[in-house]
Amino acid sequence: MAASTHWIATATAQSVLERGGNAFDAAVAGAFVLHVVEPHLNGPGGDMTAIFATADDPTPTVLMGQGPAPARATPEHFRAEGLDLVPGAGALAAAVPGAVDAWLLLLRDHGTWELADVLAPAVGYARDGHPVAPRVAATIATVQSLFRDHWPSSADRWMPGGSAPAPGDIIRNETWAVVLDRLVDAGAALDAADSDGRVARIDAARDAWANGFVAEAVDRFVRTPHRHASGTDHAGVIRADDLAAFRASYEPATTAEFRGCTIAKTGPWGQGPALLQTLRLLDPLDDALLDPSTVAGAHTVVEAQKLALADREVHYGDGDVPMDELLSDAYSDRRRSLIGERASHELRPGSVTTPAGALPPLRETYTPSGEPVAGVGEPTVPGARGDAVAVPVEDDPVHEDRGEPIVMETGETRGDTSHIDVVDRWGNIVSATPSGGWLQSSPTIPELGFCLGTRLQMTWLEEGTATTLRPGARPRTTLTPTLVLRDGTPVMAMGSPGGDQQDQWQLLFLLRTIVGGYSPQQAIDAPALHTTSFPGSFWPRTWTPGGLVVEDRLGDDVIAGLEALGHVVTRAGDWSLGRLSCVTRDPATGLLGAAANSRGAQGHATGR
Repeated sequence: MAASTHWIATATAQSVLERGGNAFDAAVAGAFVLHVVEPHLNGPGGDMTAIFATADDPTPTVLMGQGPAPARATPEHFRAEGLDLVPGAGALAAAVPGAVDAWLLLLRDHGTWELADVLAPAVGYARDGHPVAPRVAATIATVQSLFRDHWPSSADRWMPGGSAPAPGDIIRNETWAVVLDRLVDAGAALDAADSDGRVARIDAARDAWANGFVAEAVDRFVRTPHRHASGTDHAGVIRADDLAAFRASYEPATTAEFRGCTIAKTGPWGQGPALLQTLRLLDPLDDALLDPSTVAGAHTVVEAQKLALADREVHYGDGDVPMDELLSDAYSDRRRSLIGERASHELRPGSVTTPAGALPPLRETYTPSGEPVAGVGEPTVPGARGDAVAVPVEDDPVHEDRGEPIVMETGETRGDTSHIDVVDRWGNIVSATPSGGWLQSSPTIPELGFCLGTRLQMTWLEEGTATTLRPGARPRTTLTPTLVLRDGTPVMAMGSPGGDQQDQWQLLFLLRTIVGGYSPQQAIDAPALHTTSFPGSFWPRTWTPGGLVVEDRLGDDVIAGLEALGHVVTRAGDWSLGRLSCVTRDPATGLLGAAANSRGAQGHATGR
């Protein structure tokens, strides 16, 4: 079974499974197609995290594809450039690209197919074309003035003939197809037919990426200053030696128990453990308080999330984070007592034996130069972050936007991301969230056909925070796939796009399936909500004290009840929040399942 945020990627993954490939062959093939068909949500210059288990070893393992800050990316450099926040768009905000190397590492170690065969679908869709999705066209239309006036290489790439494509137009990226061909060709001379030859060919492609023509093109291009989201021009600081120094890697998962299940996430260099902390807070409560479709349940769930996300802000980062203590019974009991009868409008991190980082700036609006940029809101909800947000052209600015990110005319994006889940007949299972390197992130590198990401916007320039910008350190990513196990055996892989909301939406899914008895598809389709009462991870890093975003389908009575408890509610439309997908496996019978997001009619699940 396969499920993802785009039907072409799902179909690609399933086609690999049908031809004898395993889950890892299928996931990598689907992921490279996602780079092509969802370029506004992920790209080769971005990052990814995955969590997986093999048929031979059910232990959940994290695939770490989050690149670090370049060696020359220091707070002092940004301040010397006149900046007090890392911009939300422009190459100065680029972390080292990690996605491509991570996917190739997974294919090398756990796949079975040759690199050329796995990349063939992506090469085909890039070279021969595919119908552009409405939201891709809308994103290009939103940033077309930026492309024309400041990023000519992006205008050449995404606006052939000088205008934005219309939904359904066939678009191509022949330059990226050539890059993929060159990665395959890097190992073509290694013609050994055995498994060692396959590994060597993949390693040759990884080397060509990190030490060869890709790194050289990145280095040359970013040295020329270009427009950033700050409204000022800057050169990037990433260099070829930064790409050469990075390799993706594996790490143990961070886990917690909840109602007979083991939930596995990344380490606290990502936001994933905040979901585990929330589950620990909710675990001993009555089932009635875990139903997000009721006033009492929604209130309890949201207040627990606020506490976990406050801990995220001061404890989580690429360093020594005391997760054992943060997930302990004693700490969870102390924090649970803070869940009150009314909505909290405070940021309330807890204290553990390891000193917390400094509290980051708490701004409800941000004024970099002139007009304030307001509201944290939900990245995927028009209007929830203020009128400064440019709503893509096919969306009604008052109603829902079908669950994809808001993009501003200056290129910064709040919310992001693609997702793919795969399980095979043998029991291999993987959940992966690729992101960054969006077509609107920074100017397209002409020789490569893609741009760099902006993950450094998730760091602070202030000293002493848990995520202060530090050369060589990973920014705290929002990418957070999930693996669920019962009795030590994986039974589900799941995840969602959505920036800071990814784990909030996954929490609703877990509560509804594990506690409420929903089927996976019922849980995905059920009305969603999330809090915005914490500093956002995306530029301009603002928050809404007591903020709560809900789908209107939650019901007028429930929404009114939440408002009466002091929640500052934003209605997001009927079908706007959450883009989850999942695959499942019953170890007793071998029966496989899958489910995907119906919002926007683009996500897809399939299998046989």
